[in-house]
Amino acid sequence: MIIKKFNVLILVTLILLAATGCSAAKSNSEPTTTLDRIKADGKLTYAMSGQYPPFNFYNEQNQLTGFDVEIGQEIAKRMDVKPAPIATEWDGLIAGLTTSKFDMILGSMAITDERLQKVDFSSPYYRSGAQVIVPTDSNISSGADLKGKTVGVVLGTTFETKARELGATVKTYKGDPDAFNDMVNGRLDAVISDKIVGLSAINKNHYAFKLAGNLLYEEKMGIAIRKDSPKLLEAVNNALGKMMEDGTYQQISEKYFKADIR
Repeated sequence: MIIKKFNVLILVTLILLAATGCSAAKSNSEPTTTLDRIKADGKLTYAMSGQYPPFNFYNEQNQLTGFDVEIGQEIAKRMDVKPAPIATEWDGLIAGLTTSKFDMILGSMAITDERLQKVDFSSPYYRSGAQVIVPTDSNISSGADLKGKTVGVVLGTTFETKARELGATVKTYKGDPDAFNDMVNGRLDAVISDKIVGLSAINKNHYAFKLAGNLLYEEKMGIAIRKDSPKLLEAVNNALGKMMEDGTYQQISEKYFKADIR
């Protein structure tokens, strides 16, 4: 009887060990970090508004393209995965990232203390700043002249915050093209946007606009990544560094801006 019970005990122990071994093997085969999962899936998803030319926008073939898209393509290439850029509304980008709808935000997002409470950022991949843009016949010469004026900004941006601080009557938009169109049609006194975006829009569309005064403030743009993904952050920073060292970053930058904007 004792021998029988002992045999049963051995059998149960062997079953438990086998189950544990299978479980461990399964666990070891599953991705354990965001970076592991990206490599297992074979693609890197990164989000942007799609309404911020020339950084990210839809071309005539309805393809998402631009400086941000190509930077993401190069990062994905160096991680040996396929790039998968997607567009979503600007004010929903951080919520989408923190709920794992995509792997990172690569859409000209400024690094701010408020955003750093929710997400991590890569090293800056370019620098620019907030610029007041007005019709060429406007008397507005700086941000100080915006009090009581109707100013267009993209919803959820640092530009919106600044316009309110300056006492402007604020109109919000999904993207800069809509704001610029409203200023063409006389519905806005000014637009606050990125200086590079403003200059690009003026040159490309031959808008009768001008830059009013100096930058309201400088911004450093980073790639936003969830706080639970330090390995991905390390891989992105490594890819950015190598791109800047070997000239790839400069080539992409000069394609869109005829200058190195880092």
